[in-house]
Amino acid sequence: MASFSVPLSGLNASSEALTVISNNLANLNTPGYKDTTADFTTQFSQSMGESGNGDPIQVGTGTQIGSISTNFTDGAINATGIDSNAAIQGSGFFVVNHNGQQLYTRAGNFTVSSSGFLQAEDGSQVLGYPAVNGAVNPNGAVNPLQVGAGVIIPAKATTNVSVGLNLDSTAAVGTSFSDPIQIFDSLGGSHTITANFSKTGINTWSYDVTLPGADTGGATPTSLGSGTLNFDNNGQLIPAGSPPPVPPSQTVALSSAALADGASALNMSWNLFDSQGNSLLTQTASASAPNSSQQNGTAVGNLLNFTIGTDGTINGSYSNGQSGILGQIALATFANPQGIKAVGNNNFTASAASGLATIGAPGTGSRGSLEGGAVEQSNVDIASEFASLIQAQQGYEASAKAVTTFNTISMATINMQG
Repeated sequence: MASFSVPLSGLNASSEALTVISNNLANLNTPGYKDTTADFTTQFSQSMGESGNGDPIQVGTGTQIGSISTNFTDGAINATGIDSNAAIQGSGFFVVNHNGQQLYTRAGNFTVSSSGFLQAEDGSQVLGYPAVNGAVNPNGAVNPLQVGAGVIIPAKATTNVSVGLNLDSTAAVGTSFSDPIQIFDSLGGSHTITANFSKTGINTWSYDVTLPGADTGGATPTSLGSGTLNFDNNGQLIPAGSPPPVPPSQTVALSSAALADGASALNMSWNLFDSQGNSLLTQTASASAPNSSQQNGTAVGNLLNFTIGTDGTINGSYSNGQSGILGQIALATFANPQGIKAVGNNNFTASAASGLATIGAPGTGSRGSLEGGAVEQSNVDIASEFASLIQAQQGYEASAKAVTTFNTISMATINMQG
């Protein structure tokens, strides 16, 4: 007599398939979710002997779920405009640390924690390669990435100063002109040095660059450097040491003693010519006036915002107008991604089937690239899921019909005994 176990196996398998499909539909809007499919397989067959020509006579004993496969194709990319968000395009998983356990996820709807670290939705810290002195080492160990409040870029002392100005050729001997220039010390403190010019003769001016006495703890201005400037008949500065073969001097060294605020002594180069060899100082028949001023020092800068590049590099912008690399997000790949285990909260863990994670920078090896300010959406196709839902429903109903048929046969057999 037919066994109830065969249609019951169909009911169980179809019920599990319906659960898988329902889970896909439930996660239709889950960031980074990957569609799964229940794959049916036959159970063992019962041998009934052989036919006259030697072929085996076998009767199947039903079906079961042999595996649940995951579709790792990319989901749609949704631009969010949120700096901390990132979407993977291609292969790979973000690496996160959850209470000491290393997990992997495709969900890039990251935020910044109260302590300034990049974190996933469940509070896991996103791992990567933090920058050291503005450089990352993608061959090192992965660590949490700090990208929030409290991140600063150190001050940079001024080492180069360039001033573009004109000195009035019609001015009388003894005429003076001064130009203030802002610079920064090693602690980020701002100072104003003054370039003082005095006409000493035709086409000749003296200069003295001074620093306020209070900046070095004195009562009178401190001279950082002084000398003489000579101009030709076209109003162009004649480099010191001209004519050849003596190499002309293109810069003037400016230096001071240690500063009163505790910063190191100033040591700067005053550039008299630009990179093309053109004089920055001129002497023409027009009023003495500056036209440009540049220096390479900066104050301490606080992080204002950041962006995530396609290679995972996190570039920060600071309050002092500077920019710098904060770190680089890492991605992990697996020899067999079907072998990773889902552990909830959009996370996966490695298993013996998946093999160990291979971690590196986005865009290297077989790893995909990132899109900052965006999140990867679920790759569930609702139309396909509805089609699969109908198919699983029909399978369930067919198995249920077989159960009722077997029940009818069983009742008929019992009635025969009466």
